[in-house]
Amino acid sequence: MKNVTLRQFRYFEALAKTGHFGHAAEISAISQPALSMQIKELERSVGTVLFERGSHGVRLTPFGETFATRVREILRAVDELDDLARAAQGRLAGRLRLGVIPTIAPYILPSVIPELTRHFPDLDIHIRESLTQQLLLELGAGAIDAAIVALPVSEPALEEVLLFSEPFVLVRPRSEAGLPLPDVERLREMRLLLLEEGHCFRDQALSFCNMSAPSARETLDASSLSTLVQMVGAGLGVTLIPDMAVDVETRSADVAVTRFAPPVPARRVGMVWRRTSPLSSQLTEIADLVRATAEPQHPST
Repeated sequence: MKNVTLRQFRYFEALAKTGHFGHAAEISAISQPALSMQIKELERSVGTVLFERGSHGVRLTPFGETFATRVREILRAVDELDDLARAAQGRLAGRLRLGVIPTIAPYILPSVIPELTRHFPDLDIHIRESLTQQLLLELGAGAIDAAIVALPVSEPALEEVLLFSEPFVLVRPRSEAGLPLPDVERLREMRLLLLEEGHCFRDQALSFCNMSAPSARETLDASSLSTLVQMVGAGLGVTLIPDMAVDVETRSADVAVTRFAPPVPARRVGMVWRRTSPLSSQLTEIADLVRATAEPQHPST
């Protein structure tokens, strides 16, 4: 296999990930014909077809699947060499790929990003918002450098650093504002609105209520905290949201927010990265800054 370049490997990885020439070309910042030509050249160098082309996109051939695994290992090794070089500079500079889960991203990024930019002006920050399991996969594959998620993630290959603990609050229709705070037993009897499957906050809410996953007939699922709060305002039930989301999500909703008496349900928010990352000391610095910037100041319950 001769004349294969790292650039071709990156184009290959983009196409393998998206399954679409147009999307792969867009994220690779080249034209679609140029990307197509590079993929054909790569296939010529390899000596076999890597993708099946169809009217609805492309998919890896069986050999392409095996080839993709090796390509990802190579690209990850190259990225780690880049990280090693950056770490040797002794300062935070260059690209930082940070993943954040959706129940955290909208509420801390507006304050965290300006602080990161101010303290580390040479940092080029790329944000990736996705669910925990997807971020952990991308972290393991070297596609992102670190992620802000709910702890624990219990992955031996990952370093976990606690940023802060954050309480949950109860959101009810405004008409119920004067009612006593329901205990866990009463809460289990109410119509609890939840995030859809895949969100760790859904599992945390169910755990607090000591509930198994309800059936579709018993609840309505939402893809965002904003939708949950609006559903409560429409009288469809009650929900739990993290304290950091209160100001943003309840300002235009006809709801009442009630804070729990101790013991208060809460989640632990942390930052995780690969234990083998050459950037570990720099990522610790970033975690310290995120903690100082985003740690909530809780009102008394």
